[in-house]
Amino acid sequence: MLVNQGSVQTLEGLRSELDSIDEVLLTTIRDRIEKCVEIGHYKREYKVPMMQPHRIGVVQERAARFGEAYGIDQDFLRRLYDLVIEETCRVENQVIGDSS
Repeated sequence: MLVNQGSVQTLEGLRSELDSIDEVLLTTIRDRIEKCVEIGHYKREYKVPMMQPHRIGVVQERAARFGEAYGIDQDFLRRLYDLVIEETCRVENQVIGDSS
């Protein structure tokens, strides 16, 4: 058993807390993708190119600063954001290409 803030925790309890954090993480990713759909509609309406390299750099730099501030490996965050950006670009591209 592990002690946490004066209360006794089991491994099962800690894993349950981790599962709750994962739920928040996945919900946040879903919310981010939904926001990218909105952005895709905006880009389509106003004829803004889908790919915005400067914006990608801004997002990755913000993640790197976060990693530095909180002791999270910056290479890990870069790879994570590479995946997130790849998926959101795919989604935006679908929205922009859809004429409905």
